[in-house]
Amino acid sequence: MPLFPKMVRFRQIFNDPYISNIGEAINDELQKYSFTNPIKDLRGKKIGITAGSRGISSIAPVISSLSKYLVNQGATTYLIPSMGSHGGGTIDGQLDMLESLGITEKLTGSKIINNIDSELLGYSKSGIPVYVNKSVLDLDSIVVVNRVKPHTDFEGNIESGICKMLAIGLGGPKGAYTVHSYSLYSGYEHTIVDVAKTIIEKLNILFMIGLVENCQNQLSKIQVIKPVKIFTEEPKLLAIAKKMHAKLPVDNLDVLIIDEIGKNISGTGMDTKIVGRIMVMGQKEPEKPVISRIVVLNITDESHGNAIGLGLADIATKKVFNKIDLNATALNSISSMSPEQGKIPVILENDEEAIKSALESLGAINHEESRIIHIRNTLFLEEMEASLSIMDEISSNNNIQILNKAHPLSFSSEGSLSRI
Repeated sequence: MPLFPKMVRFRQIFNDPYISNIGEAINDELQKYSFTNPIKDLRGKKIGITAGSRGISSIAPVISSLSKYLVNQGATTYLIPSMGSHGGGTIDGQLDMLESLGITEKLTGSKIINNIDSELLGYSKSGIPVYVNKSVLDLDSIVVVNRVKPHTDFEGNIESGICKMLAIGLGGPKGAYTVHSYSLYSGYEHTIVDVAKTIIEKLNILFMIGLVENCQNQLSKIQVIKPVKIFTEEPKLLAIAKKMHAKLPVDNLDVLIIDEIGKNISGTGMDTKIVGRIMVMGQKEPEKPVISRIVVLNITDESHGNAIGLGLADIATKKVFNKIDLNATALNSISSMSPEQGKIPVILENDEEAIKSALESLGAINHEESRIIHIRNTLFLEEMEASLSIMDEISSNNNIQILNKAHPLSFSSEGSLSRI
């Protein structure tokens, strides 16, 4: 039986800017935008606002402040469930997901559209079918809101952001499947941009709002963007996001222990760039980090059983297995052309057995000197714990604050690991 190495808890110190007053920042940006791009008379107009499935920091107050601004201009606002095939590809699943993120009619002051059926809008320049939520066609105009961040499955000048919200989120299950399907052969960035351009040409989009988070998952930047400028402005926001993107403090690990994965953490359950595994056909795997074994201990409740990303792990627990909604996971995995990400890894009884098995599967090494990092999830990387061999390597880093003395991994009598 392997002996667990002693661990040290520490904090990575980040000094990225953040926005303390969301409502004030939204209003300031809207005022700044309308000064150079006068917003036409909105009295009596029906304006839709995209609402996605990601766990974006302060997304509820962002939408609430935006809705209030539009209502003050005389508009009636509607929230458009815009999350592709998430939530099991059903309206009830997507409404449950919005509620779990705090996006409700009462809080935001907007009526939520009770529909995710897609309608063919036309064809892109390269012949890709373009779908949108059919309810959008009954609105006078829409406002597209999304976080701009690195995508988990590819790299480019435009990755996960406004264009992806248009092409995949707004397209509903049928749009998500179509874009992912064409992306395998035409490339993700090309396909997303091609479809987004068609939607911008055919729909009346009032403006767009790009959100950028810092390493501590706080909103750091809010920018209101004119639709025709999105293809030059989104890459700039992505560059800012990449500079603030957190990562593990070392590039080589024997074992990475992840307390939880989930759709509110990453579109792939865990950030592929953080763990160094993508597993999407045709996409190059990251060169680093190199992690021999990944252990997942739980799935967030906000995922509603969608376990996409679990296929990136090597070992998981029965708690994880019992939370899996097979249909929701299959739909998301197949529609995103990544069945590998929806596979079920080796399942062990509890946390202690899972971590022990990860070490045992490494072969004839000194387990007391193994390189282990334990994190809450790939979105929260401010605090974590690492084995002594890693601490010896990073202790001289001025951005590392040690929080306690070396201690054994702590398990309950039921074999549950103390969470980060």
